[in-house]
Amino acid sequence: MSKERIETLRKLLNRFNNEYYVHNASTVSDQEYDRYMQELISLETLYPEYDDVLSPSHRVGGGISESFTKIKHKRQMLSLGNVYNQSEVYDFVDKIQNEYGKIDFCVELKIDGLAMSVEYQAGRFHHAVTRGDGEIGEDVSLNVKTIRSLPLEINETQEIEIRGEVYMPKASLESLNKERLRNQEEPFANPRNAAAGSIRQLDSSIASQRGLDAFWYYWVDAENFGLKSHSLALKKLSSLGFKINPYTKVVSSKEALWALILEFTELRNNLPYEIDGIVIKVDELSLQKRLGFTSKTPRWAVAYKFPAQEVSTKLLDIFITVGRTGKITPNAALEPVRIAGTSVAFAQLHNEDFISSKDIRINDKVIVRKAGEIIPEVVSSLSDARDGSQVSYVFPKICPSCGGPLVRDEDEAAHYCINVSCPSRITEALAHFSSRLAMNIDGLGIKTIQSLYEAKLIDSIDDIYTLKADDLFKLPGFKEKSVVNLLQAIQDSKSNSLEKLLTGLGIRQVGEKAAKTLTLKFKNLENLRKASIDELKSTQDVGDITATQIRAYFNEDHNAQLLNNLIALGLNTESKLTQVASQYQGLTIVVTGSIEGYTRQEVEAWFEERGAKAAGSVSKLTSLVIVGENAGSKADKAKELNIPILSGLDWLKEVNS
Repeated sequence: MSKERIETLRKLLNRFNNEYYVHNASTVSDQEYDRYMQELISLETLYPEYDDVLSPSHRVGGGISESFTKIKHKRQMLSLGNVYNQSEVYDFVDKIQNEYGKIDFCVELKIDGLAMSVEYQAGRFHHAVTRGDGEIGEDVSLNVKTIRSLPLEINETQEIEIRGEVYMPKASLESLNKERLRNQEEPFANPRNAAAGSIRQLDSSIASQRGLDAFWYYWVDAENFGLKSHSLALKKLSSLGFKINPYTKVVSSKEALWALILEFTELRNNLPYEIDGIVIKVDELSLQKRLGFTSKTPRWAVAYKFPAQEVSTKLLDIFITVGRTGKITPNAALEPVRIAGTSVAFAQLHNEDFISSKDIRINDKVIVRKAGEIIPEVVSSLSDARDGSQVSYVFPKICPSCGGPLVRDEDEAAHYCINVSCPSRITEALAHFSSRLAMNIDGLGIKTIQSLYEAKLIDSIDDIYTLKADDLFKLPGFKEKSVVNLLQAIQDSKSNSLEKLLTGLGIRQVGEKAAKTLTLKFKNLENLRKASIDELKSTQDVGDITATQIRAYFNEDHNAQLLNNLIALGLNTESKLTQVASQYQGLTIVVTGSIEGYTRQEVEAWFEERGAKAAGSVSKLTSLVIVGENAGSKADKAKELNIPILSGLDWLKEVNS
């Protein structure tokens, strides 16, 4: 009797989950649902022999992975080629219809999330795998199982593979970021990053709390199940309990297709999730098979990518911030507006000349976009919309942090605070030292550093390494676990390779790239400290100005004492870098777009370890452009200049090999 009741409860709860999470409806109240769930948990506890890993009671996660194992896809999981305008959309349609006559196309929203493949065996969820490099992905089954809308059992006994997109709804991201800010953690930049970060949690109970969802858009080998078209396959998936995006339509002419793209584009800002384009697929499955694939993309599908989004909003105020070098940056405070997936309330204004040349005033209506889809910037002011309340901005003459004078050199556009004891300069320098690109001390963000500084516990880099647990317990929000974790992160940072230390020291003109080349050449800190200007100038990425700044840094008594203190505190000052000989030696590379599982800096670092030099923009001097998903103008410029392109998928294959 107990076994039958357990099975009945599971079927009920699975049905309720499908009604609520897939169809946005429910036939039971929250209280009834909770009562059924508690009864199931009690019975499974009393009768552990009837437990099942696919029981709805396990949706909360709790499994811990030591790492994600690799799984080879049975069928390659490729990304789509891109089109950017009406002409390119028409070319795609014409190329196929000129050969095969009038055919249907299935048009879908392109969800901005993480591509996923799930497999079912004998009607039960078996595993979930990320796209990876298209051939090999990571097993993230424990985390994907926590997505409430995903059926764990289906009415289909044959083995099937379904592909789709795991995403984070806008509301879930907003709630998550509020929580992260309360915990003094860096908020996620956009829903895609948040979804990817959540799916890669080793503790599935964390993933289960992130509010993830998924849309499923492709049934691999659907023809083997008697289905003739992609749209029919989607309907069948829906009947099996999979969540299918409702904005999916079939059209047969390029004019109707373009009208639908415009219609879907209008929806973009009103959807509860982010989209980054429109997907166009040949609907007939047998024709998909005949059209086949290139080495990188299917010939029967393409993604229309949205142009860079520009929006108007009100500029409420202009304020300045002080960087670690004393550099002054003016910023715009905006009426919050959504751009490319995130709420934007601030944008950089670069310097006094930028504000003046664009005649940007407080209370102006301004046009804002994200430079490279990442950094918010003010494009222009709308002078025609002025109503008399606008106020011209007068650039300050004193530092807002310390009250010291601001200075502008004749040959520079920026102003600087020249007070080395300026609190903002000190805390920004400490935050830079602790940042991910430098010493990577997790938990030591700007807010924690400001609290430590105000408590007079740190005012220099070496103070970080003398912090004690009792010091940290004095700070608001620090409990035993967070104190232990931070002290361990500080201790771990001592073993970093020399280039991390050099990056963190904040020597003017020495960024992450120069720090690596200096480390590769001089091997240890002692050699670098003794190097002459001529020796420094002979290093890649180091010119006259940089060499002079490095030499000046090491000649200064205060800096020399700081370095001696860090050595005495046990910090590593030797190189752990290795230069790998490869075909990329001497090339100038540019990375654009996103590559699953890697940041742009990590991709650049891989090439730099093989002798390449990374640049931020494409020019005639560029040797190679690495193009990931959602690449923008840099990819277009590479094609225009006939610069060789390496796809992100092909790079991943090389990494995995």
